[in-house]
Amino acid sequence: MTAHSRYPHATPAPRLVAERLVRQIGYDVRSLGRDLSLGAVELFGHQIPAFAAAALGPRGLRFVLNVATALLVLSLPYSVAGGLGAKSTPEPAPVAASLSSVSDDGGARVATAARGLVAGSRSIVTIAAEDVRPVVQYTVAKNDSLGAIAKSQQVELDDLAFANGITEEGTSLGVGQTLLIPPGRGALYTVKEGDTIATVAQKFKVEPAVIMDYNRLYFEPEHFAPAQLIFVPGADVPAMKRAEFAAIPIPAAGQLPARTGRLSLPVNGVFTQYFWWGHTGVDVAAPYGTGIMASDDGVVVATGWVAVGGLRVCVQHSEGLQTCYYHTSAIYVSPGQTVARGQVIAAIGMTGVTTGPHVHWELKINGVAVNPLAY
Repeated sequence: MTAHSRYPHATPAPRLVAERLVRQIGYDVRSLGRDLSLGAVELFGHQIPAFAAAALGPRGLRFVLNVATALLVLSLPYSVAGGLGAKSTPEPAPVAASLSSVSDDGGARVATAARGLVAGSRSIVTIAAEDVRPVVQYTVAKNDSLGAIAKSQQVELDDLAFANGITEEGTSLGVGQTLLIPPGRGALYTVKEGDTIATVAQKFKVEPAVIMDYNRLYFEPEHFAPAQLIFVPGADVPAMKRAEFAAIPIPAAGQLPARTGRLSLPVNGVFTQYFWWGHTGVDVAAPYGTGIMASDDGVVVATGWVAVGGLRVCVQHSEGLQTCYYHTSAIYVSPGQTVARGQVIAAIGMTGVTTGPHVHWELKINGVAVNPLAY
Protein backbone atom coordinates (compact mmCIF):
# COMPACT_ATOMS: atom_id res chain seq x y z
CA MET A 1 0.00 0.00 0.00
CA THR A 2 1.06 3.49 -0.72
CA ALA A 3 2.09 5.43 2.40
CA HIS A 4 -0.03 8.45 3.28
CA SER A 5 1.61 11.74 4.30
CA ARG A 6 -1.24 12.79 6.49
CA TYR A 7 -2.01 11.62 10.01
CA PRO A 8 -4.94 9.23 10.46
CA HIS A 9 -8.10 10.95 11.60
CA ALA A 10 -7.91 9.15 14.93
CA THR A 11 -4.51 10.65 15.62
CA PRO A 12 -4.69 14.42 16.42
CA ALA A 13 -2.14 16.66 14.75
CA PRO A 14 0.22 18.71 16.99
CA ARG A 15 -1.18 21.98 15.59
CA LEU A 16 -4.72 20.96 16.49
CA VAL A 17 -3.62 19.88 19.94
CA ALA A 18 -1.88 23.26 20.48
CA GLU A 19 -4.91 25.21 19.32
CA ARG A 20 -7.21 23.17 21.55
CA LEU A 21 -4.85 23.75 24.47
CA VAL A 22 -4.82 27.52 23.84
CA ARG A 23 -8.61 27.61 23.67
CA GLN A 24 -8.91 25.63 26.87
CA ILE A 25 -6.49 27.96 28.63
CA GLY A 26 -8.55 30.91 27.37
CA TYR A 27 -11.72 29.35 28.74
CA ASP A 28 -10.02 28.72 32.07
CA VAL A 29 -8.69 32.29 32.23
CA ARG A 30 -12.10 33.76 31.44
CA SER A 31 -13.73 31.44 33.98
CA LEU A 32 -11.15 32.46 36.54
CA GLY A 33 -11.82 36.12 35.71
CA ARG A 34 -15.54 35.66 36.21
CA ASP A 35 -14.93 33.89 39.50
CA LEU A 36 -12.60 36.66 40.63
CA SER A 37 -15.13 39.29 39.58
CA LEU A 38 -17.90 37.57 41.49
CA GLY A 39 -15.58 37.15 44.47
CA ALA A 40 -14.64 40.84 44.31
CA VAL A 41 -18.28 41.81 44.13
CA GLU A 42 -19.05 39.56 47.07
CA LEU A 43 -16.05 40.85 49.00
CA PHE A 44 -16.46 44.56 48.30
CA GLY A 45 -20.21 44.58 47.90
CA HIS A 46 -21.25 42.48 50.86
CA GLN A 47 -18.61 41.21 53.25
CA ILE A 48 -16.42 44.31 53.59
CA PRO A 49 -19.43 46.69 53.84
CA ALA A 50 -21.01 44.37 56.40
CA PHE A 51 -17.79 44.23 58.38
CA ALA A 52 -17.28 48.00 58.07
CA ALA A 53 -20.87 48.66 59.09
CA ALA A 54 -20.49 46.42 62.13
CA ALA A 55 -17.05 47.67 63.11
CA LEU A 56 -17.04 51.31 62.07
CA GLY A 57 -20.66 52.25 61.70
CA PRO A 58 -22.29 54.17 58.82
CA ARG A 59 -19.37 56.58 58.47
CA GLY A 60 -16.87 53.76 58.13
CA LEU A 61 -19.08 52.09 55.53
CA ARG A 62 -19.27 55.33 53.53
CA PHE A 63 -15.48 55.65 53.68
CA VAL A 64 -14.87 52.09 52.45
CA LEU A 65 -17.32 52.53 49.56
CA ASN A 66 -15.67 55.76 48.51
CA VAL A 67 -12.23 54.11 48.51
CA ALA A 68 -13.52 51.16 46.50
CA THR A 69 -15.15 53.46 43.96
CA ALA A 70 -11.96 55.46 43.57
CA LEU A 71 -9.89 52.32 43.03
CA LEU A 72 -12.38 51.08 40.43
CA VAL A 73 -12.30 54.38 38.51
CA LEU A 74 -8.50 54.47 38.52
CA SER A 75 -8.28 50.92 37.21
CA LEU A 76 -10.62 51.49 34.24
CA PRO A 77 -8.06 53.08 31.84
CA TYR A 78 -5.63 50.23 32.39
CA SER A 79 -8.34 47.64 31.87
CA VAL A 80 -9.46 49.27 28.60
CA ALA A 81 -5.88 49.65 27.37
CA GLY A 82 -5.17 46.02 28.13
CA GLY A 83 -8.27 44.89 26.29
CA LEU A 84 -7.46 46.93 23.21
CA GLY A 85 -3.88 45.72 23.22
CA ALA A 86 -5.02 42.08 23.35
CA LYS A 87 -7.32 42.51 20.33
CA SER A 88 -4.97 44.59 18.16
CA THR A 89 -2.87 43.03 15.44
CA PRO A 90 0.88 43.54 15.29
CA GLU A 91 1.85 46.72 13.55
CA PRO A 92 4.50 46.67 10.80
CA ALA A 93 7.87 48.18 11.44
CA PRO A 94 7.67 51.98 11.56
CA VAL A 95 8.44 53.75 8.33
CA ALA A 96 9.76 57.29 8.26
CA ALA A 97 7.03 59.64 7.15
CA SER A 98 7.63 62.16 4.39
CA LEU A 99 5.63 65.06 2.98
CA SER A 100 4.80 65.29 -0.67
CA SER A 101 3.09 68.11 -2.49
CA VAL A 102 -0.08 67.07 -4.28
CA SER A 103 -2.53 68.93 -6.43
CA ASP A 104 -6.13 69.38 -5.41
CA ASP A 105 -8.39 71.90 -7.16
CA GLY A 106 -5.37 73.87 -8.26
CA GLY A 107 -4.23 74.67 -4.73
CA ALA A 108 -1.17 73.47 -2.88
CA ARG A 109 -1.77 70.64 -0.42
CA VAL A 110 0.37 68.55 1.91
CA ALA A 111 -0.10 64.78 2.26
CA THR A 112 1.66 62.06 4.29
CA ALA A 113 3.49 59.28 2.46
CA ALA A 114 3.36 56.96 5.48
CA ARG A 115 1.53 56.52 8.74
CA GLY A 116 2.77 58.18 11.88
CA LEU A 117 2.60 61.87 10.93
CA VAL A 118 -0.47 64.08 10.80
CA ALA A 119 -0.17 66.83 8.19
CA GLY A 120 -2.40 69.75 7.37
CA SER A 121 -4.58 69.58 4.29
CA ARG A 122 -3.64 73.13 3.26
CA SER A 123 -0.37 74.77 2.41
CA ILE A 124 1.20 76.63 5.30
CA VAL A 125 2.19 79.50 3.01
CA THR A 126 0.40 82.71 4.05
CA ILE A 127 -1.13 84.69 1.21
CA ALA A 128 -3.05 87.97 1.15
CA ALA A 129 -6.80 87.85 0.77
CA GLU A 130 -8.21 88.83 -2.61
CA ASP A 131 -9.77 92.01 -1.23
CA VAL A 132 -6.43 93.33 0.04
CA ARG A 133 -4.41 95.19 -2.59
CA PRO A 134 -0.83 96.37 -2.11
CA VAL A 135 0.13 100.02 -1.68
CA VAL A 136 1.88 101.00 -4.91
CA GLN A 137 4.70 103.53 -5.12
CA TYR A 138 4.45 105.65 -8.25
CA THR A 139 7.35 107.68 -9.65
CA VAL A 140 6.27 110.96 -11.23
CA ALA A 141 7.32 111.30 -14.86
CA LYS A 142 7.57 114.33 -17.09
CA ASN A 143 4.21 115.93 -17.89
CA ASP A 144 2.48 114.00 -15.08
CA SER A 145 -0.24 115.74 -13.12
CA LEU A 146 -2.12 114.68 -10.03
CA GLY A 147 -5.37 114.31 -11.98
CA ALA A 148 -3.74 112.20 -14.71
CA ILE A 149 -2.08 109.92 -12.15
CA ALA A 150 -5.36 109.46 -10.27
CA LYS A 151 -7.10 108.51 -13.50
CA SER A 152 -4.41 106.09 -14.68
CA GLN A 153 -4.24 104.40 -11.27
CA GLN A 154 -8.05 104.31 -10.94
CA VAL A 155 -8.19 106.08 -7.59
CA GLU A 156 -10.07 109.11 -6.35
CA LEU A 157 -8.21 112.40 -6.72
CA ASP A 158 -8.84 113.43 -3.10
CA ASP A 159 -7.74 109.99 -1.84
CA LEU A 160 -4.49 110.28 -3.80
CA ALA A 161 -3.87 113.81 -2.53
CA PHE A 162 -4.54 112.84 1.12
CA ALA A 163 -2.22 109.83 0.91
CA ASN A 164 0.63 112.10 -0.13
CA GLY A 165 -0.08 115.13 2.04
CA ILE A 166 -1.19 117.32 -0.89
CA THR A 167 -3.77 119.87 0.20
CA GLU A 168 -4.09 122.18 -2.82
CA GLU A 169 -4.97 121.45 -6.41
CA GLY A 170 -2.25 123.67 -7.84
CA THR A 171 0.60 121.86 -6.07
CA SER A 172 3.30 121.08 -8.63
CA LEU A 173 4.84 117.62 -8.88
CA GLY A 174 8.55 117.08 -9.46
CA VAL A 175 9.92 114.55 -11.91
CA GLY A 176 11.16 111.55 -9.91
CA GLN A 177 8.94 112.34 -6.94
CA THR A 178 7.40 109.22 -5.35
CA LEU A 179 3.68 109.08 -4.65
CA LEU A 180 1.81 106.45 -2.63
CA ILE A 181 -1.19 105.03 -4.51
CA PRO A 182 -4.05 103.98 -2.19
CA PRO A 183 -5.19 100.37 -2.71
CA GLY A 184 -8.80 101.48 -3.14
CA ARG A 185 -11.43 104.01 -2.10
CA GLY A 186 -10.32 105.25 1.29
CA ALA A 187 -7.48 106.79 3.27
CA LEU A 188 -3.84 105.82 3.64
CA TYR A 189 -3.03 106.90 7.17
CA THR A 190 0.14 106.87 9.24
CA VAL A 191 -0.60 106.01 12.87
CA LYS A 192 0.45 108.72 15.33
CA GLU A 193 1.26 108.67 19.03
CA GLY A 194 -1.92 108.56 21.09
CA ASP A 195 -4.05 107.15 18.26
CA THR A 196 -6.49 104.39 19.00
CA ILE A 197 -8.57 102.38 16.59
CA ALA A 198 -11.67 104.12 17.91
CA THR A 199 -10.27 107.63 17.38
CA VAL A 200 -9.05 106.84 13.87
CA ALA A 201 -12.42 105.29 12.99
CA GLN A 202 -14.16 108.41 14.29
CA LYS A 203 -11.79 110.65 12.33
CA PHE A 204 -12.66 108.95 9.04
CA LYS A 205 -16.31 108.20 9.90
CA VAL A 206 -16.10 104.40 9.65
CA GLU A 207 -16.73 101.55 12.06
CA PRO A 208 -13.70 100.33 14.07
CA ALA A 209 -14.27 96.82 12.71
CA VAL A 210 -13.53 98.11 9.20
CA ILE A 211 -10.01 99.08 10.27
CA MET A 212 -9.54 95.88 12.28
CA ASP A 213 -10.64 93.60 9.45
CA TYR A 214 -8.73 95.16 6.55
CA ASN A 215 -5.45 95.55 8.46
CA ARG A 216 -5.78 92.15 10.22
CA LEU A 217 -5.41 93.76 13.62
CA TYR A 218 -7.23 90.91 15.35
CA PHE A 219 -4.23 88.67 14.69
CA GLU A 220 -1.45 91.23 14.15
CA PRO A 221 -2.15 94.15 16.51
CA GLU A 222 1.45 95.34 16.11
CA HIS A 223 0.43 96.82 12.74
CA PHE A 224 -1.39 99.57 14.62
CA ALA A 225 1.62 101.28 16.12
CA PRO A 226 3.11 104.77 15.74
CA ALA A 227 4.64 105.35 12.27
CA GLN A 228 2.82 102.31 10.83
CA LEU A 229 0.91 102.85 7.58
CA ILE A 230 -2.66 101.51 7.56
CA PHE A 231 -5.52 101.74 5.09
CA VAL A 232 -9.04 102.79 6.07
CA PRO A 233 -11.51 101.53 3.45
CA GLY A 234 -14.39 103.89 2.66
CA ALA A 235 -12.86 106.71 4.69
CA ASP A 236 -14.24 110.22 4.43
CA VAL A 237 -11.05 112.08 3.48
CA PRO A 238 -10.82 115.88 3.55
CA ALA A 239 -11.33 117.45 0.14
CA MET A 240 -8.32 118.98 -1.51
CA LYS A 241 -8.47 122.77 -1.77
CA ARG A 242 -9.31 123.74 -5.31
CA ALA A 243 -7.96 126.82 -7.03
CA GLU A 244 -10.15 129.73 -6.07
CA PHE A 245 -12.83 130.64 -8.57
CA ALA A 246 -12.79 134.33 -9.38
CA ALA A 247 -14.97 136.21 -11.82
CA ILE A 248 -16.17 139.68 -12.65
CA PRO A 249 -19.28 140.87 -14.52
CA ILE A 250 -18.80 141.06 -18.26
CA PRO A 251 -17.62 144.60 -19.10
CA ALA A 252 -19.73 146.85 -21.30
CA ALA A 253 -18.87 147.00 -24.98
CA GLY A 254 -17.23 150.39 -24.58
CA GLN A 255 -14.83 149.02 -21.97
CA LEU A 256 -13.47 146.25 -24.20
CA PRO A 257 -10.61 146.68 -26.68
CA ALA A 258 -11.48 146.35 -30.36
CA ARG A 259 -10.82 143.12 -32.12
CA THR A 260 -7.60 142.86 -34.12
CA GLY A 261 -8.79 140.25 -36.63
CA ARG A 262 -9.42 136.51 -36.70
CA LEU A 263 -8.71 134.58 -33.55
CA SER A 264 -5.21 133.15 -33.28
CA LEU A 265 -4.40 129.67 -32.02
CA PRO A 266 -3.68 129.65 -28.27
CA VAL A 267 -0.67 127.33 -28.72
CA ASN A 268 1.39 125.85 -31.54
CA GLY A 269 0.46 122.19 -31.19
CA VAL A 270 -1.42 119.24 -32.64
CA PHE A 271 -5.18 119.14 -33.06
CA THR A 272 -6.44 116.05 -31.22
CA GLN A 273 -10.19 116.77 -31.34
CA TYR A 274 -12.32 119.23 -33.27
CA PHE A 275 -15.59 120.97 -32.49
CA TRP A 276 -18.79 118.92 -32.84
CA TRP A 277 -22.13 118.76 -31.09
CA GLY A 278 -20.73 116.51 -28.35
CA HIS A 279 -17.53 118.53 -27.92
CA THR A 280 -17.85 122.26 -27.29
CA GLY A 281 -14.35 123.28 -28.30
CA VAL A 282 -11.10 122.33 -30.04
CA ASP A 283 -8.34 120.35 -28.30
CA VAL A 284 -4.75 121.33 -29.09
CA ALA A 285 -1.99 119.16 -27.58
CA ALA A 286 1.41 120.53 -26.63
CA PRO A 287 4.16 119.70 -24.12
CA TYR A 288 3.30 120.16 -20.48
CA GLY A 289 4.00 123.70 -19.30
CA THR A 290 3.92 125.27 -22.77
CA GLY A 291 2.56 128.82 -22.66
CA ILE A 292 -1.09 129.42 -23.66
CA MET A 293 -1.62 132.74 -25.46
CA ALA A 294 -4.72 134.93 -25.60
CA SER A 295 -6.46 134.56 -28.97
CA ASP A 296 -7.25 138.29 -29.17
CA ASP A 297 -7.24 141.47 -27.14
CA GLY A 298 -9.68 141.42 -24.26
CA VAL A 299 -10.34 141.48 -20.52
CA VAL A 300 -9.95 138.48 -18.19
CA VAL A 301 -13.36 137.76 -16.66
CA ALA A 302 -12.88 134.39 -14.85
CA THR A 303 -10.16 132.15 -13.47
CA GLY A 304 -10.12 129.06 -11.25
CA TRP A 305 -11.26 125.49 -10.98
CA VAL A 306 -14.34 124.01 -12.66
CA ALA A 307 -15.58 120.43 -12.84
CA VAL A 308 -14.20 118.33 -15.70
CA GLY A 309 -12.37 121.30 -17.25
CA GLY A 310 -9.99 121.70 -14.33
CA LEU A 311 -8.08 124.94 -13.97
CA ARG A 312 -9.25 127.44 -16.60
CA VAL A 313 -9.17 131.11 -17.64
CA CYS A 314 -11.75 133.06 -19.69
CA VAL A 315 -11.19 136.27 -21.69
CA GLN A 316 -14.01 138.53 -22.87
CA HIS A 317 -13.56 140.13 -26.29
CA SER A 318 -15.63 142.72 -28.11
CA GLU A 319 -18.57 141.82 -30.36
CA GLY A 320 -19.86 139.37 -27.73
CA LEU A 321 -17.00 136.86 -28.12
CA GLN A 322 -15.53 135.02 -25.10
CA THR A 323 -12.67 132.52 -25.25
CA CYS A 324 -11.89 130.03 -22.47
CA TYR A 325 -8.81 127.84 -22.01
CA TYR A 326 -9.18 124.64 -19.94
CA HIS A 327 -6.95 121.96 -18.32
CA THR A 328 -4.19 124.46 -17.56
CA SER A 329 -1.44 123.80 -15.05
CA ALA A 330 -1.01 127.44 -14.08
CA ILE A 331 -2.73 130.81 -14.66
CA TYR A 332 -0.71 134.01 -14.97
CA VAL A 333 -3.50 136.60 -15.04
CA SER A 334 -6.39 137.64 -12.80
CA PRO A 335 -9.97 138.82 -13.41
CA GLY A 336 -10.26 142.45 -14.56
CA GLN A 337 -6.85 142.42 -16.18
CA THR A 338 -6.61 143.56 -19.82
CA VAL A 339 -4.57 141.24 -22.06
CA ALA A 340 -3.21 141.55 -25.59
CA ARG A 341 -3.34 139.13 -28.48
CA GLY A 342 -0.50 136.60 -28.15
CA GLN A 343 0.14 137.36 -24.47
CA VAL A 344 0.86 134.22 -22.38
CA ILE A 345 -1.98 133.91 -19.88
CA ALA A 346 -1.64 130.27 -18.72
CA ALA A 347 0.33 127.04 -19.18
CA ILE A 348 -0.56 123.68 -20.74
CA GLY A 349 -1.54 121.17 -18.07
CA MET A 350 -3.65 118.13 -17.26
CA THR A 351 -6.04 119.36 -14.61
CA GLY A 352 -9.58 118.07 -14.64
CA VAL A 353 -10.53 115.09 -16.80
CA THR A 354 -7.88 114.62 -19.46
CA THR A 355 -5.69 111.89 -20.92
CA GLY A 356 -2.72 114.07 -21.86
CA PRO A 357 -1.35 117.62 -21.79
CA HIS A 358 -3.46 119.86 -24.00
CA VAL A 359 -5.70 122.92 -23.96
CA HIS A 360 -9.42 122.72 -24.54
CA TRP A 361 -9.97 125.96 -26.49
CA GLU A 362 -13.58 127.14 -26.38
CA LEU A 363 -15.42 130.07 -27.96
CA LYS A 364 -18.87 131.39 -27.01
CA ILE A 365 -20.81 134.15 -28.73
CA ASN A 366 -23.36 135.68 -26.42
CA GLY A 367 -23.21 132.53 -24.30
CA VAL A 368 -23.57 130.00 -27.16
CA ALA A 369 -20.65 127.65 -27.94
CA VAL A 370 -19.43 127.81 -31.55
CA ASN A 371 -16.47 126.48 -33.51
CA PRO A 372 -13.49 128.77 -32.70
CA LEU A 373 -11.75 127.83 -35.96
CA ALA A 374 -14.55 129.60 -37.86
CA TYR A 375 -13.66 132.96 -36.27
